[in-house]
Amino acid sequence: MPANRMSLLRILLATALLAGAAHAQPQLINGVAVVVNDAVITYQDVRLYVAQTFDLLDRQYGNQPVVLAQRRKEVIEDGMKQLVERQLILHEFKTSATPLPESIIDDNIRDRIRQRFGDRATLARTLRAEGVTMETYRKRVREEIIIEAMRYQHVSKDLIISPQKIQRYYEENKTNYMIADQVKLRMIVLNKPPGGDGGATVQLAREILEKIKGGATFEEMARIHSEGSQRLDGGNWGWVERKVLRKELADVAFTLAKGTMSPVVELPEACFLMLVEDTRPAHVKPLPDVRDEIEKNLLMKERARLQDQWIARLRAKSFVQTYTY
Repeated sequence: MPANRMSLLRILLATALLAGAAHAQPQLINGVAVVVNDAVITYQDVRLYVAQTFDLLDRQYGNQPVVLAQRRKEVIEDGMKQLVERQLILHEFKTSATPLPESIIDDNIRDRIRQRFGDRATLARTLRAEGVTMETYRKRVREEIIIEAMRYQHVSKDLIISPQKIQRYYEENKTNYMIADQVKLRMIVLNKPPGGDGGATVQLAREILEKIKGGATFEEMARIHSEGSQRLDGGNWGWVERKVLRKELADVAFTLAKGTMSPVVELPEACFLMLVEDTRPAHVKPLPDVRDEIEKNLLMKERARLQDQWIARLRAKSFVQTYTY
């Protein structure tokens, strides 16, 4: 066994013994989580890696302890997996004997300072607040550059989705691009006063309706009177499907012919006037409208497939040992 591997295993044995001595404590403070070739990933490394995600989970599931515990477990497992993959990639770069010029790191740090911090002093203050040294930050940047370059070389380089594959995906998944019946809608919303009978609101709606019939434009009346969120746009809702509207409004709007206006629709909280400018029957979005979306989706899937294959090859020729306590 190589001397460096023997030394590493001695360190692991000592760590395991210390963890065993602390077994009576309610929670493991730190310990070796995974060894990847000559790199050690500790539980503290994993916790730091997922810290921001943990904060989000705490805010989202703080009142659901069972769900929170399960989600935390999933995040830790995923974080550990990602850290292992990072070390596999870094080890592959190290064994390739390809040097990374220090000038590239310097240029990258200068770009980050310009884009995120403004100046080096702000970067230094930010790092001090996080308890990170400039040396550690430089090492982090170096590793990110290496990982990005390696992934590009082995996963993304020259990756192209053929038009035939896009066409085939579209034909096989047309149901994903179905559009239900639509109307191009404008709407005037008049809210009733809280606790009132709403008679004045109904009367105003009828007066607006008569003005429109007399020649005023629906768009103008919406800008003047509507209390809906589309007021400044003349009450314009654009193309909408039935599911966008509450049932009472949809039942009226989808019976109107192109270019026709509804009567006053009175509901408990408001009165509504609707103009259907156009109608469009249910249809499938044409391929040109969804080509970019499909290509992006297929590229993402292909990158994931190639990434999994590449990582599997790296793992097969590496020493990876996971430890549990």
